[in-house]
Amino acid sequence: MSQHESERRRRPASGPKPKLALDTPVMYLKGVGPVRAEMLKRLGIETAGDLLRHIPHRYEDATTVTRIAHAEVGLDITVLGRVIAKGVLPTRKGLRVFQAVLQDASGMIEVAWPGQPFLDRTINKADWLLCTGPVRFFHGRRLQPREYINLGADEEGTNEGRVLAVYASTEGLSVRVLRALVQEYLDALLPLVFEPLSLAMLHEADVPALRDALRMVHRPTSVADALRGRARLVFEELLCVQLLHRRANQLARDARGGTAFVSRRDLTTKLRAALPFTLTGAQVRVIREIVADMGSPRRMHRLLQGDVGSGKTVVALFAALLAMENGAQVALMAPTELLAEQHLRTIGVMLAPLGIAPVLLTGRLGAKERRLALAQLASTEPSLVIGTLALVQEAVAFANLGLVIIDEQHRFGVEQRAALGAKGTAPDVLLMSATPIPRSLALTLYGDLDVSVLDERPPERQSITTVHRPGSARGKVMEFANTQLDEGRQVYVVYPLIETSEKIDLRAATAMFDELVAGPFASRRVALLHGRMPSEQRDEVMRGFRDGALEVLVATTVIEVGIDVANATVMIIEHPERFGLSQLHQLRGRVGRGAAQSYCILLGDVGADAAERLTMFTETEDGFEIARADLLLRGMGNLFGAKQHGLPEFRYADLLNDEALNERARQIADRVLAADPILIQHANVGLRELLSVGYARALELFRVG
Repeated sequence: MSQHESERRRRPASGPKPKLALDTPVMYLKGVGPVRAEMLKRLGIETAGDLLRHIPHRYEDATTVTRIAHAEVGLDITVLGRVIAKGVLPTRKGLRVFQAVLQDASGMIEVAWPGQPFLDRTINKADWLLCTGPVRFFHGRRLQPREYINLGADEEGTNEGRVLAVYASTEGLSVRVLRALVQEYLDALLPLVFEPLSLAMLHEADVPALRDALRMVHRPTSVADALRGRARLVFEELLCVQLLHRRANQLARDARGGTAFVSRRDLTTKLRAALPFTLTGAQVRVIREIVADMGSPRRMHRLLQGDVGSGKTVVALFAALLAMENGAQVALMAPTELLAEQHLRTIGVMLAPLGIAPVLLTGRLGAKERRLALAQLASTEPSLVIGTLALVQEAVAFANLGLVIIDEQHRFGVEQRAALGAKGTAPDVLLMSATPIPRSLALTLYGDLDVSVLDERPPERQSITTVHRPGSARGKVMEFANTQLDEGRQVYVVYPLIETSEKIDLRAATAMFDELVAGPFASRRVALLHGRMPSEQRDEVMRGFRDGALEVLVATTVIEVGIDVANATVMIIEHPERFGLSQLHQLRGRVGRGAAQSYCILLGDVGADAAERLTMFTETEDGFEIARADLLLRGMGNLFGAKQHGLPEFRYADLLNDEALNERARQIADRVLAADPILIQHANVGLRELLSVGYARALELFRVG
């Protein structure tokens, strides 16, 4: 809901003009009227308060303008000048060019907009224009603007030396009109602004008071001044979201009674002694967080997030053994049968020294095996069952389910996760995800969960050599792959498409499978894998590759989240520019699982922008840094699906670029709620009012009593 939704009470068009207030409808502001009021409504501006909160989306720094006399050919500059002549000129090719002559105190320059004759209707003589772009030679100097701002017919020199605000506008309502409207009412509206945050909060967050911030964003003295004002509005917005999320989580935790598991240090200590490696500092920290959570009387609801190969499974196993020490059963659900079988083998090896054998429950089990598995679950003996969605079938009954672990949690729907939890009496829940994102972003995306992050690479995990090679090097790349195959290794070759498309000139998996089988891998055991194959056939191919019956797997991204094949050492990715960075990182994670040196080869010719992106990818294996870059390039909506994941729609904040402010807001929200859970203390009354005005759930979450 908008910050001023409660203020948007429409008044009748007739009657006396109301006294200016933040809830005054914009149609009553001078120069607006009913027609412009409808245009402003498209921008979310219905009241004077909305106008005040409609902040610029960028700024033009007129303090750094170049004098027209100094505009030399070849420079990329910004000039500020008055229109002294204008017109539309045709060219021999039929293109119509709008031209204007700008003048400042130092001289004149011609400015041209090819193919934009309509500007003749919006740019008038005597208007001041701020134009940015390259100066080219065309019968003298000519500036061809990349962008421009029409400042109107201000007095000469009024705008020079100023930072100019550029607002989001709409059809029929120019930036100039919107800017003039804000400037006309700014001084009258600022004294009406209510300060919802305490001085202590402002000081701790290092942001200005609200009135100062609004002045800074609308009438900045410098770009830094504008950014500082924006930071205050961003912080206020993030603080509100964090307060709502933390309060919702707090109420949910209080409402969900669970089992207080006692850390008996029996099975967990034995496991630690039996492990052939030392836990990383991050694993130790996260295990402590989980143990503390499971030891509380409240039901655990935690997300375990970690990069490929960060050791999530081992951490989950410590949680499982803590539950089993207390006589409870544990269910680990994986999205595919292959992944469930892999967990069975991996965990089985780690638990063998403890005399514990995990149980498998998938759709592939024979009738006898299934009966034995179900009988073990019906027993009151502590056990660990690993399975797929078969775990949530009606026939599956647990005697004492105490912990639910869900791997690749994003592959399951909410109902499927809930169905497994319903198999027990309020079991603790641990969700695992291999999609690394910054911690403060995770805390905002998953506001209803506690979040643990594995951000350290186990020392025994080898670095993967990653390179980008042009299409002309394909022959050499395939030769290298064959040398690895000669040494007994295995190879993945990945394509972005299943079949060749007439619309897109890209290599496809099916066509290239035939080419590779007939060419460089003619003597090899090669198989094709893609998402349109029946699931049973896909599993059969993956089992063949896992067991070494196949040497080369030609595939699409269906292997992005798959099983570990320790013997696979080469990942060749064709058309790497067609994949997101996080997707490339997941694909790279399919190799490097064993002791041998592994390689990820990006193959294909790409443009300059893609080359820069891929260079960054080849230089780091840090999934968090890669995810950050991917977020910047592709946006959160593309990566997470904002609607599906309940991502808040922010008016001012950018969760990635404002990560530091988000973390500060989270810390302050935690501290405020710890001292005053329902925000009734004197210092927090303004905060409570801010929440009640702007957010629909606030009254419910911060109710008294």
